[in-house]
Amino acid sequence: MKDVCNVIKKPCLTEKGISLQELHNQIVVKVDPRANKVEIKDAMEQLFNVKVDKVRTISMHGKSKRVGKHFGRQSDWKKAVVTLSEGHKIDFLEKL
Repeated sequence: MKDVCNVIKKPCLTEKGISLQELHNQIVVKVDPRANKVEIKDAMEQLFNVKVDKVRTISMHGKSKRVGKHFGRQSDWKKAVVTLSEGHKIDFLEKL
């Protein structure tokens, strides 16, 4: 991955993600499926000007969906749980 803007797709604003952010200073984001932990760490540090301690990645499988008599499937995706250093913070809900 060459461009850091293409590594981070969007934040996961779920109840679990928000509680991780408040309690453990961790951010949950959707990332490019081809990105590795080093690229995710570099992208977070460059885009948001924070210090990253640890990155954990999870490959998520797309759900099966049904519309009428037709069956389909959502795309597979990857999410990352990024642990920020003490004193660093990103608040995605503040901008909304």
